[in-house]
Amino acid sequence: MRIGVGYDIHRLIEDRPLFLGGVEIPYIKGLLGYSDGDALLHAICDAILGSLALGDIGELFPHDDPQYKDISSLKLLSVTAGRAREMGYGVVNVDSVIIAEEPKIYPFKKGMVEAIAGALGIGADCVNIKATTNEGVGSLGKGDAIAAY
Repeated sequence: MRIGVGYDIHRLIEDRPLFLGGVEIPYIKGLLGYSDGDALLHAICDAILGSLALGDIGELFPHDDPQYKDISSLKLLSVTAGRAREMGYGVVNVDSVIIAEEPKIYPFKKGMVEAIAGALGIGADCVNIKATTNEGVGSLGKGDAIAAY
């Protein structure tokens, strides 16, 4: 058994869709990133890669490679899970945290859980998503960014 930890943060910008957990969330801003900017899925990818001693998401999916420009992070997660399977491992469960002042995450959690479980090939009962705010502290608290573990 191997265990990994992942973290990601992206700035919120105007004129970009917001993707979190593989779900498009209606909001006035989206996450800046070379792919779709889905900080939650990037953190999960990093946790899987870390557990296998395979570096991080930027090494597997370089931000200067045109094939990854605006790619769905669900695809990145599926490929990452495939790497684990190739090495004889599989993801058993995911426990995650989203840190965001806005938007409210709760209405979208079920869809996120289903999307993540589907990409990983595990049951939805094996994926947990928690959400919290940063209580107005720092760039997260000011609503300038969203982070995930």
